[in-house]
Amino acid sequence: MKIAINDHRKVFAIQEEFSATFSNLKLEFHAKPHQSAGAADNEYCKHSAHLSECRTVHESGEITITPHMTAANLQQNFRDVYGLGVEVFKKSGTAWVSTAETAGLSLEELNQ
Repeated sequence: MKIAINDHRKVFAIQEEFSATFSNLKLEFHAKPHQSAGAADNEYCKHSAHLSECRTVHESGEITITPHMTAANLQQNFRDVYGLGVEVFKKSGTAWVSTAETAGLSLEELNQ
């Protein structure tokens, strides 16, 4: 899957594209770090926000996401190439839990 990244896209559009392939996973976008201090760990961009409001690098392009990619690799690619802090969450019953402890697993494994 390839997802277009540019300043005009909305957070929810990226989330929907990702979840269409990985139905038991979701992406949350961290708020853009402030100049003097970083964003709080639990401070997320609004779903209706444009990507420009959440990122520090304003390059446009496409990010390629494969089932064999680890959650850690996906997060690093978003951060390094597009200046976006993302976190992958996995559905557990009716709750969403962070995959921080299992970020070395592939997206396919996490989605099962």
